[in-house]
Amino acid sequence: MFNEYNLEEIRDRARAAFIGMAIGDALGATVEFMTKTEIAGKYGTFREIIGGGWLRLKAGQVTDDTEMALCIARAIIRNQAWSRDAIAENFAVWLKGRPVDCGDTCRKGIRRYMLHGTLESPPNEWDAGNGAVMRLLPAAIYSLPDRHLLEKYLLEQAHITHNNPVSDAACLCLGTMIHLAISGASKNLLRREADGLAARFPTFRFEPYRGLATGYVVDTLQTVFHCVFKGKNFEECLVGTVNQGGDADTTGAICGMLAGAYYGMEGIPRRWIKRMDKGVIAEIEAVTDKLVAASPLGASDG
Repeated sequence: MFNEYNLEEIRDRARAAFIGMAIGDALGATVEFMTKTEIAGKYGTFREIIGGGWLRLKAGQVTDDTEMALCIARAIIRNQAWSRDAIAENFAVWLKGRPVDCGDTCRKGIRRYMLHGTLESPPNEWDAGNGAVMRLLPAAIYSLPDRHLLEKYLLEQAHITHNNPVSDAACLCLGTMIHLAISGASKNLLRREADGLAARFPTFRFEPYRGLATGYVVDTLQTVFHCVFKGKNFEECLVGTVNQGGDADTTGAICGMLAGAYYGMEGIPRRWIKRMDKGVIAEIEAVTDKLVAASPLGASDG
């Protein structure tokens, strides 16, 4: 799928995926843990980055979704190589810094690493939260266009905290869809990938949509897929997703990365970018370009 590619377009879509993730995180955090009905009652249709929410964030501030992805990106760039140790160490430093939020499974896995140096959590049927999926974007970009590296990187970063077949399947599906979208694939091809996941794991079926947007990775991806394939542009996809409420910062982050990769920078509303933390956006732009340059795709272009 990358045989005839425009490296500048790849950079644009990768950048849009990472910035889209941060925007979805910041937008969704305001309505996290609210119900769809509560959001409608308070905001009508919620569509502006205003901060607040249960975490009392500043407008444009991101949460653990974006912060953990940046931990992975920094580890890759500093080492100029894939290193689970470096990623886990960055997670540990981040957790010690008392982040604004951290999911229970992520916290447990990071603490296990801090106490025992464990880089792979033991298999656990209950660890099917969305914490491994929400942060996978740097691994997807750094592996471009190699599907074998994609699988290796996705599962190794996931297993630091989440070692569960349902979480693994979600990571592999979303990572593949990110590769496809960054390469300029059609929505039909993306849909085929999502339908393939539902064929292998029927629990992921998202039509008819059940209206659940919890932190369970199945509910998370059902919400994202429903809204991405229904939406006609980046804003429609993201607004549809976060207005489902529930784990809205994470469903928003995942929708933002997928829709960003598909629609590119031109598709992201400028008003949202302007509301974001400028330091976060500047770092995202810098690390994304470095991840693309360090990937097999970027290296082959040099």
